[in-house]
Amino acid sequence: MDYWNHIYENFNPVAFSFFGLKVHWYGMMYVLALLFALYVAKWLVKKDKIDMKGAVLDDFFIWVEVGVILGARLGYILFYDPNTLEYLSHPWNIFNPFVNGDFVGIRGMSYHGALMGFMLGAYLYARKIGVNFWFLMDRVGIAVPIGYFFGRIGNFLNQELVGRETTLADTPWGIYVDGVLRHPSQLYEAFLEGILIFVVLYLFRKKMTFTGSIALTYGAMYGLGRFIAEFWRAPDVQIGYVLGTDWLTRGQVMSLSMAILAVLWLLTLYILDKKNISYFSCEK
Repeated sequence: MDYWNHIYENFNPVAFSFFGLKVHWYGMMYVLALLFALYVAKWLVKKDKIDMKGAVLDDFFIWVEVGVILGARLGYILFYDPNTLEYLSHPWNIFNPFVNGDFVGIRGMSYHGALMGFMLGAYLYARKIGVNFWFLMDRVGIAVPIGYFFGRIGNFLNQELVGRETTLADTPWGIYVDGVLRHPSQLYEAFLEGILIFVVLYLFRKKMTFTGSIALTYGAMYGLGRFIAEFWRAPDVQIGYVLGTDWLTRGQVMSLSMAILAVLWLLTLYILDKKNISYFSCEK
């Protein structure tokens, strides 16, 4: 257990260097997240005998990946970065991977921004090929948590988004970060927001019969899971706790709001489905 407690002291977040460019484990996990999510989506479409060609999912993931990258980066700048206004005068720095001439990659991504970018990319692609937006979202709704699992593992390996302070007596599995014992909250999130949600959605997918139910159930479960997990995650240094509390983070506020919105949206689609009213159809 002692080695685990001090794992960051013996682990290099850089996997290898390629012609002088440092390739981080986080970046590799990001690629695995996309590949596994795509594989799981295709596997489920085939397993459940859904009328959808694999090429449609291939193209779909390209569209939403662009949306995710743009949304995640812009979302971080808007929601978390203290230098938001500086990007207005230096917009080229939004995706500038160099700092003082050193390649460090693009850092600072927001899940909630990524989600908005994902949905926008999905909607535009649904319009392009003429299918129902929610039908398309349901096809990938179960696969997304698998990708998110790899993303949180990447956060852990990159030694970022660390947990709140703890003690060995309370948390024998804690990780020392710069000499301070902290919860490995990234792993908590990998389980709550990744593995757990995937298992629930997979097991109950055939009981979620109306279009949009799988995607919105994911949204509700993620929001609730993230809200719970952040009780062990340290707040962003530049923001701290919010709303005059010493325990509530901005991520929790946004995640709980997301969960509530997803539930209300889910109920709305359920009512529309019962009344046989078409919703968010992009069919040509």
